[in-house]
This record gives sequence, C-alpha cells and structure tokens, in this order.
Amino acid sequence: MDSITDDLEGKVAIVTGAGSRPGEGVGNGRAAAILFARAGARVVLADANAEWAEETQRMIAAEDGESLVVQADVTRPEDCRKIVRAAVEAYGRLDILLNNVGVSGPPGTAEEVDLEAWSHGLLVNVTSMMLMAKYAVPEMRRAGGGAIVNIGSVAGLRGGHPGLLYPTSKGAVVNMTRAMAVHHAKDRIRVNCICPGMVYTPMVQAKGMTPEMREARRKRSILQVEGSGWDVGAAVVFLASGKARWMTGAIVPVDAGATAIAALSSGAG
Repeated sequence: MDSITDDLEGKVAIVTGAGSRPGEGVGNGRAAAILFARAGARVVLADANAEWAEETQRMIAAEDGESLVVQADVTRPEDCRKIVRAAVEAYGRLDILLNNVGVSGPPGTAEEVDLEAWSHGLLVNVTSMMLMAKYAVPEMRRAGGGAIVNIGSVAGLRGGHPGLLYPTSKGAVVNMTRAMAVHHAKDRIRVNCICPGMVYTPMVQAKGMTPEMREARRKRSILQVEGSGWDVGAAVVFLASGKARWMTGAIVPVDAGATAIAALSSGAG
C-alpha cells in the first residue's frame, strides 16, 4: 500500500496575493504562504504591493523558511509569465500554484453595474487565474505533476449576494476549476477550489466592519466560531499536499457550515 504523506518538503509554491494589508489577523494568501513554508516548501510571494509581500517574507524568514518576493499584477500576461519564470530560475521547478487574488468588485444588479468596472472585476477574479495557470502548467508538467488551488467563495455556490459581479465571478472560478481538473489530469496536475465563508481578514476589516456586524457574521454558521485566514490557509496546504493526492476537481467550502445551513433551509436532500 502506498504511503500518504504531506509531501511538501522541498516543493516550490507560488502564492498570488501573498501580502496582506495592515490590520488584525492575516489574509488568506499570507496565511497559506507561511503554512507552506512551515511544511518545508519554498514559496514565491507574488503581489502587486511589494511592501505587503515583503512583510510576509519577513514572517517566513523569522521561522527559518525560504521565500522570494515578486511584485506583479496578475491581470497582465507578461507579469504572470514573470512570476513563473522567477520561481523556476530561483528554485529550478514549480509544483504548486495558489490562485488567491480577488476583489469584491463593483456593486449593483445587471441594471445598475458599471460596465467598465464589471469587466475589470472579471479580469481580476477569473482571467488572472487562467493566466497564471497558462504559464504554470507547462512547468508543472516538466516537474512530473503538481497542484493548483483556486480561491472561490461560498457566494459562488449560492445566490443572495447584493451585487452581481462577485457571485458571478466566483461561480466561474468553481466551474473553471472543474474544467481545468479534467484538462490537466493527464499530466498529474490536480486542480481544486476552496470556497471560504465569512472569514475575518484585514481586507474585511478595512471595509469598516463594526463589532456588531462582525458578531452577526460569526453567528451565521453552524459552528458559531469566527474563521480567519489561517483556516483557509490550512485547507489550501492540505489540498496542495500529498494527503489530497486522490482529490481533483473538488469544490471545498471552508465556512463553518454556512452552506450546510443554506442547504437545510432550502429543503435540499
């Protein structure tokens, strides 16, 4: 029987959106990057904000981990190519890609949403993931396989969001993940998606969330426990590791049971 292990020691991982704005806690990308490094991976920290990525690098170095910062805009093909090239030039291979960059996007229904902002939101939330995979997949193939983890959202699994762009784009990430899993299985590249629920991160904090709003978010789940970037990061590292070797095309909610409540209230099952 084959042994099942973490299998991350010495692997090379790219994390997009690896920085985290100042504030309480850490973002999903920073948490995942730190946890990858703790597991023995070498991490390429890609972010449009070099200062934020450098802080992640400092935190990794404080634990004797190894990482590299690449300032890049993942909506630009040439920057996506640059990120992958930097990983291969520095470490000789590429094993893991975390597509983590995303924005809330413009507000509004189909009647109200600004068209230019809509197009930009899709570029950031969907096209950037395709672009990173475009350049990462060939290097993973050369390495004998790999793992891609895309960050979606529970908003992409159900309706009820006040804006149209965010759930639309995150729903696209869900089905892009399934399609990519089929396309790249022959090369032993696994592709999975994590759909976080209402985790509390510096990005959420920056939106001006009051303590009352934060408490209401906590209660909208079965576990009644607030999630953080560390919860999402832990799920990312699991899906990228050898322990998830038989998982591909999976859509994994990390939401303290919020989607289970939605299923029950709708009478599903």
